[in-house]
Amino acid sequence: MSDDPFVTHRSLLFTVAYEMLGSASDAEDVVQEAWLRWADIDRTEVRDPRAYLVRTVTRQALNRLRTLVRQREEYVGEWLPEPLRTSPDVAEDVELAENVSIAMLTVLESLGPTERAVFVLREVFEAPYEEIAYALEKSPAAVRQTAHRAREHVAARRPRMEVSRAEQHAAVERFRSAVLTGDLQGLLEVLAPDVVLVADGGGLVPAIPRPIEGAERVARMLAGFARVAPEARVGTVWLNGAPALRVDIDGELNAAISLAFDAGRVTRIYGIRNPHKLARLGTSMRLSRTC
Repeated sequence: MSDDPFVTHRSLLFTVAYEMLGSASDAEDVVQEAWLRWADIDRTEVRDPRAYLVRTVTRQALNRLRTLVRQREEYVGEWLPEPLRTSPDVAEDVELAENVSIAMLTVLESLGPTERAVFVLREVFEAPYEEIAYALEKSPAAVRQTAHRAREHVAARRPRMEVSRAEQHAAVERFRSAVLTGDLQGLLEVLAPDVVLVADGGGLVPAIPRPIEGAERVARMLAGFARVAPEARVGTVWLNGAPALRVDIDGELNAAISLAFDAGRVTRIYGIRNPHKLARLGTSMRLSRTC
């Protein structure tokens, strides 16, 4: 392990920024900005390098998030987080895997910037209230109130994910097989009655403009995929700490599909087609809650 605290904690810093922003490219920019600041200070005056670096990344991410909120209001179609290809070991930290899932990151988009920062630091990284207050330049009492509001907000909206990894793998495979074969009945059996399908093309490639709800409607749309794209290859991949799918057409990455589950059935389907958000799927990213 490097003697430089920045190098030691880089995965943690990236994970904090990604959780706050839902964008790997923006998270990398924030981490780079933090490095420039770190390189320019007198490190002998820093008593706790980890806390200092987390504070720096948090503040930079918060500033960027406020800008992104305005940009995303003008986004064409539905906005979804940028998916990350992760190694299977991310899933071993169940809490981390749940919190970096596309489903959770989508829920976090409904929080205000400060609420999101507090929720991420407290609920995901278990930072003390005093440390969060220091990072955000707020009082611990104010941070506690914000954390309570954010926790209630997220609890009311987060998808249920009470399913084992083995059940997830089985459901992903049943879903993949039914889509590839155009098996309408097979899709109806794997989809929850209130399933929701959301797609993100960013105005750059075709995608459904609004979410589609209900197993019947979603299944009928997906069942036609094999007919309109018979040359497509659909393979499994680890995305954001969970088994997911990637779609390749004519040898090129066309979409990433993340699924949320409950009781072994698919409750949410997130189809990311925006090519800018697929650019990093060739490289596995390391996520960490510790260092």
